[in-house]
Amino acid sequence: MKIIHLSDLHLGKRLENYNLKDDQEHILIEILKIINNEKPDAVIIAGDVYDKSVPSVEAVTMFDWFLVKLASQDLQVYVISGNHDSPERLAFGESLMSNKGIHISPVYSGEVTAVSQKDEYGTVNFYLLPFVKPFHVKRFFPDAEIGAYTDAMRTVIESMNVDEEKRNVLIAHQFVTGAQRSESEEVSVGGLDNVDAAVFDCFDYVALGHIHSPQSIGSEHIRYCGTPLKYSFSEVDQVKSVTVIELREKGDTDIRCIPLSPLHDMKVIRGTFEEVTSREFYSGTGYQDDYMRIILTDEDDIPDAAAKLRIIYQNLVRIEYDNTRTRHRAEMGLAEEVKNKSPLELFSEFYVSQNGMPFSDEQEKYLISVIEEIWEDEA
Repeated sequence: MKIIHLSDLHLGKRLENYNLKDDQEHILIEILKIINNEKPDAVIIAGDVYDKSVPSVEAVTMFDWFLVKLASQDLQVYVISGNHDSPERLAFGESLMSNKGIHISPVYSGEVTAVSQKDEYGTVNFYLLPFVKPFHVKRFFPDAEIGAYTDAMRTVIESMNVDEEKRNVLIAHQFVTGAQRSESEEVSVGGLDNVDAAVFDCFDYVALGHIHSPQSIGSEHIRYCGTPLKYSFSEVDQVKSVTVIELREKGDTDIRCIPLSPLHDMKVIRGTFEEVTSREFYSGTGYQDDYMRIILTDEDDIPDAAAKLRIIYQNLVRIEYDNTRTRHRAEMGLAEEVKNKSPLELFSEFYVSQNGMPFSDEQEKYLISVIEEIWEDEA
């Protein structure tokens, strides 16, 4: 059985002041071309279909168009909601769409029923698990010991009663321990959202969403396919792709990636204003069409730098300075360092500064539970 694994479309997303509608339409067309060439039996979309829980009309229309195109193919489509999606909104009309081969995960109710699909080797069971937090699971398993995300995921999977004699695919949207994050992802309370990869041992392939960089975790069969587009400048060196999985007999799996070509690439360049505006620097580079972050090394600010640079770099997103003055400010200030730390890390450092010692394991567990409770109330 051939499967194409997608995730994190983030339809409706903006790159600062730029609407990415045209870029997203272009990449969906690229994906459809790959589907036409590969002729898969199934397409997986592992969460974060939209960038917001209440998506724009534009984003909903685009996804509707994409699903109609997929429904016209001889394949099955499996979609789950991610942390950016509203599971209730995404699942609307699922009963009707399933008749057309479009299967969308319902709101988590304590049960995850497999959708079965057959090929020449037998049955493949697809388990559609939407993004869940421990309190979602605890609601349906009040007697289970669920203190963290791994506990919650283990409880959910044990309740599935997976038949390990058959080939099984899990579609999930979680952070698996060891995955490399990008700036465009949401970060939870320091380490609290980690799921141990060992809980997925009963599956032949785990199609993950949530992390924007394509990567396998723990073993080749536990995989993030990554976003189809670059959504932050921390992703400039990534090659975005579609993951293709071929499940043959039990234990025989082949995984490969097909690169995607964006409408506009994303680049970071640095140099003095004179250097980056010289024809020798940008001529023939294609930078004029790319989304650009430009780091100027001039000691003095350039008047109207953005307006002047946009004459050459029409998709200029951001200008920064790296010079003696800005480096001194960075050394003096901790704003960026603080911004990148979790509430747990910040409170831990504060506690040490006030008490001269770290808090105990019991105190840490209590603090984590309080933070998680607050976040759950805001969810």
